[in-house]
Amino acid sequence: MNEPLQALRGMEDILPPVSATWQHVENTLRGLLLDYGYQEIRVPVVERTELFKRSIGEVTDIVEKEMYTFDDRNGVSVTLRPEATAGIVRACMEHGLLRNQRQKFFSTGPMFRYEKPQKGRYRQFHQFDVEALGFAGPDIDAELLILLARLWRLLGISHVSLQINTLGTAETRQRYRAELSSFFRESFDLLDEDSRRRLDRNPLRILDSKNPDLAELIARAPQMTEYLDDASAAHFAGLRTLLDDAGVAHTVNPRLVRGLDYYGRTVFEWVTDRLGSQGAVCAGGRYDGLVSHLGGEATPAIGFAIGLERLVELYALAGQPAPTRAPDVYIVAAGEGTSRLAFRIAESLRNGVPPMRVEVHCGGGGFKSQMKRADRSGAQVAVILGEDEVAAGAAVLKPLRAGTEQQTVTVASLADAIRPYLAGLHTGPVIETVR
Repeated sequence: MNEPLQALRGMEDILPPVSATWQHVENTLRGLLLDYGYQEIRVPVVERTELFKRSIGEVTDIVEKEMYTFDDRNGVSVTLRPEATAGIVRACMEHGLLRNQRQKFFSTGPMFRYEKPQKGRYRQFHQFDVEALGFAGPDIDAELLILLARLWRLLGISHVSLQINTLGTAETRQRYRAELSSFFRESFDLLDEDSRRRLDRNPLRILDSKNPDLAELIARAPQMTEYLDDASAAHFAGLRTLLDDAGVAHTVNPRLVRGLDYYGRTVFEWVTDRLGSQGAVCAGGRYDGLVSHLGGEATPAIGFAIGLERLVELYALAGQPAPTRAPDVYIVAAGEGTSRLAFRIAESLRNGVPPMRVEVHCGGGGFKSQMKRADRSGAQVAVILGEDEVAAGAAVLKPLRAGTEQQTVTVASLADAIRPYLAGLHTGPVIETVR
């Protein structure tokens, strides 16, 4: 006997009713981004491995240990995307979207990293990725952070805080890295294995260590602000002024870094204490050097990625009600010849103004079992069709929540009879964007 098939480790199913919460969170974020002038871009889940090696860096944990990489049938090395920025930048370059243009994009979908599965972190995980390319000033940095502050309010999430930092230019960062390397080499015996490895590759990553034994040493390390150039300092000050004007509270965290050379100036994280060790909910920053690093013309750019698994969990922890997509009307059809009329009525109600959410009972069953299904569906009213009603061109309208008496109405007047029960409950299309 064959063993039952199960999902791969770290690949999670998202089932109802949790999927309804995902839809609500995604629709809220999508609607917000559209309101701010961002357009959706969809890029492949699979890219050439070279793209991620060149963008993320060959000597990173992601490339060395975590990517799902394999040769296709033509012998080309391809990879399931571990993040979305590289693919979006590749698409912009390939299709000429950066020539004297400014672009504001968002994308969403699954990413893949082979790492130890844990709460809030899976091998297939989902992100909303937002990128703004061609904008050099601090105004776009502020817009992204103001947008995110609005998102938390829309979702009723309060336990998040914003940390920001600046990494300066590549030149100033290089001087800082040299000083940082010298500092940590003087305490080499105190470093753990990961930090010793990072010391030669990128000492900035030591600042991001989660090892509590290194906290005191890291606190004594030189700070980037001591090596900051004037232009980067002005950019950072401009960002902070705009955030203050918008009432977006923030903390400067001089230990907040990004490990890759094409990152510069603004970096940020929204963090929470509600998700255990997985404190970062959203992270981003400027990557003004990435386009040129991939062979294009120098292009200022900034973006962020927000983990949907963590965002959905935060929404639930905030005590927000689980969104429901109950039908407005449930049609019960019992007896010969009732199904044809049931489907005609359903489509008529769905096409009405405003349209109604309608579920028709399928799969047979007696009157009592169908009424139980109608009640469990959460619908406001049931439309009951029996053989007598079909013959008379009528239907029984039974309120399921209002406690009023059922009534028999003609099919032609059914929509008008239903609307009072739905007043204030449903005024938009079935698929609605929450803004």
